[in-house]
Parts: sequence; structure tokens; C-alpha cells
Amino acid sequence: MITPGIVRRRISELFPGFAVSVLVAVTAQFLSDHYGAPAMLMALLLGLSLNFLADPGTRTEPGIAVTARTVLRLGVALLGARISFEMLAGLGAQAIGLVIAGVVMTLLFGLGAARLLRRDWRFGLLTGGSVAICGASAAMAISAVLPKSESNERDLAFTVLSVTVLSTAAMVFYPMLSEFFGFTVRDSGVFLGGTIHDVAQVVGAGFSIGPETGETATLVKLIRVSMLAPVVLCFSLAIRVKGLGCTEGGKRPPLLPGFVLGFLILATLNSLGLVPAMLADWAGALSRWALLIAIAAVGIKTSLMRMMSVGGVAIGLIVAETLFLGVFVVAGIHFLT
Repeated sequence: MITPGIVRRRISELFPGFAVSVLVAVTAQFLSDHYGAPAMLMALLLGLSLNFLADPGTRTEPGIAVTARTVLRLGVALLGARISFEMLAGLGAQAIGLVIAGVVMTLLFGLGAARLLRRDWRFGLLTGGSVAICGASAAMAISAVLPKSESNERDLAFTVLSVTVLSTAAMVFYPMLSEFFGFTVRDSGVFLGGTIHDVAQVVGAGFSIGPETGETATLVKLIRVSMLAPVVLCFSLAIRVKGLGCTEGGKRPPLLPGFVLGFLILATLNSLGLVPAMLADWAGALSRWALLIAIAAVGIKTSLMRMMSVGGVAIGLIVAETLFLGVFVVAGIHFLT
């Protein structure tokens, strides 16, 4: 039986680690606001420098572990409040098909390339999903349903670091490529929204060209974000069916992870017009903060030396996935226009 005393003790046990993660996230946001650095990247790097706080036996270790897991799931679930079926109508079937095909093909490319390079399938799925869907958010969501292994936290930290750096570089160079290819305002939005990893960088790149490009890029990006739930659900089901996620006690993973269900419920309610615009904005802001706090905790849990041990092959894989998605979307735009 759960008593108030047990609850108080549990809160007292978890609070130090949670507070440290929040402090790191707030610091990262401050650096982002004042110096233009990506907040996710800053949170991860600051967290990595505080790895000693996650050592076994420290007061902060339990709270950091829970924050990296539970707050992460909350942030992903709240992303659903930004999604609605109505947003698909104005983009057109061809563009939507291109975006969906880009996500699927990049995932398959990641899995195939990982196997060719003799990397674990988990790593191929994690990096491919983060590139294909929505960068750090997708990496954290996919990591949450992957079978546990000793390299989980290391691979997640590496993936978040890599996609954030690549996304920042793309924010600078992809608008130049858009002009080089001679894309129209709308096609530029499809290109930027369909290829850049993180939402913030998509917005930055799109509006650097113009308002219409920025709006189109953001819409295309949200379509990619809306694929997060079905992709995570499909892989969760596949892992369950193949028995890859069984624990030592034989317990199987849930058929539908709770955070995916929350994402789908919020997206459905928003599509039906039952989520007021102000509430959707609050949910989006809370989601962003939850993910920022969670990635700070992931950084604290991860040893920098262990993260860098992934090697050059891993870096080559995630760069190859990024180039594959870019080439696929550019080819699709030229084919459809």
C-alpha cells in the first residue's frame, strides 16, 4: 500500500537529481537565447560534463535516472498536441507522399546500412529514425522502446549530439542549396521541412528565406513529427512479436507504450478541435521543456569517453543517412514538379 510517507520519501529521493537536470536545462536555454547555440546540444554537453553526479551511491543518481526515462516519455506524449489532420489538407497529396516515403526509405536505409557496416540493428534504427523523423525527439522516443542494453544511453547521447550538430549545419547550408537548385518558394519549404532534423532548425532555415517558405517548411516538418507515433508503435510491436524486448523474468513490453498512446490521444483531440489553441501552445512549450530536461539527464548519465567509443563508422552512418534523405527529397521534388 502506498502511504503519504512513502510518497514523501520517494519525492525526497528523486528531487536532487531532477533539480540538477532542470538546472542544466535552464542553463542550456539561457545559452541558446543569448548566444544562438542549439538548446538541445547545450543541455547534452553540459550534462556530459556533470557525469560524476550519476555515479552509483550519489544523492542525485536516482532522480537523474527517472528524469531521463519518465520526463522523456511525457515530453514525447505532449508533442501530439501540435499535430492535427487538418494541417495535411493544404500541402497536397504528392508532397505528403514524398515526406512519408522519405521517412520510410531513410529508416530502411539506416537498418540496411547498419547491417552492412556490422553495427547493431538497434543503432541503425535509432540513428535512422532520428534523421528520418524529428531529430533528438525521435531518438529519445525510439530509445524508450528499444530492448535494453549496456550501450543504450551511450548510443542515445551520441545520436542526439550528432543530429543536433548536423541539423544546425543544415540550417545554414540548406537554404543556399535551395537557391542553387532553383526551387520555388513552396518547394524550398518542402525541401527544408523534409530534410532538416530538428523543428527549431527547420523554422530558422525556412523563415531565413521568407514567411511562405517558413510556414511550408514548418508544416512539412510537423507531418514528419506526426509519423513518430506510428513508427514507434510499429517497431514496438515488431520487438514484442519477435520477443526481443523480453526481460530476464520473461515480462513482455506493453503492446502500446503509454507515451505513444498519449501522443495519439492528444493528436486526435486536437484534430477534432477539442484542444484550445492556447492549451496546445502550452502543451508544446511543456513538451519542449520536458525533452530538454530529459536530454540533460541523459547527458549526465552518459560518460563522454563511452559515448566517443562508438567510433568513426557510427559517425559515417548518421552522415550517410542525412545525405540519403537529402538526395531522396531533392530527387522527389524534381520528379514531382
